[in-house]
Amino acid sequence: MTIQPSVCVYCGSRAGANPAYAGDAEALGYALADNGWRLVYGAGDVGLMGLVARAAQYAGGQTFGVIPVHLMQAEVGKRDLSQFIVTENMHERKKVMFMNSNAIVVLPGGAGSLDEFFEVLTWRQLGLHAKPIFLLDTDGFWQPLVGLIDHVIDQGFAEPSLRDFVRVVQDVPTLTAALRAALS
Repeated sequence: MTIQPSVCVYCGSRAGANPAYAGDAEALGYALADNGWRLVYGAGDVGLMGLVARAAQYAGGQTFGVIPVHLMQAEVGKRDLSQFIVTENMHERKKVMFMNSNAIVVLPGGAGSLDEFFEVLTWRQLGLHAKPIFLLDTDGFWQPLVGLIDHVIDQGFAEPSLRDFVRVVQDVPTLTAALRAALS
């Protein structure tokens, strides 16, 4: 039996100011389904989260959502997923999402997406995992973050290898090709 590769997607519970963010979220949902990869995400039906999930479902993909009980109402827990898990807190949510994925993709988002990104990046830096981490840099959204990572390295707070743990991709077709290579 072949185990279906799973891609953890961190992204905003809002759609953001630029319509391109929503377009890329939907395109990613379709790409995940088209490639037979299961979506692992925060189980919300709002913002970019909802767009990725609905696109993946529409295209026939498998969806695995994890939401803490305190966000069920605010993020509109999407109960019609292939798998839907309610956790007691955010820490458990992040752990379950990470443990059930083979790669991480970060779309535009806010403080929560940054928290999730920095946690998996730190774990990678510490050698706790070797899962690929991708930033989908829609219209340059992540360039300030890339600059901050470079600044941290330049100022001696991290080894240059930190930058190598993150792959910045400009669009969904490039991301899809990179995921294919990483998950094969």
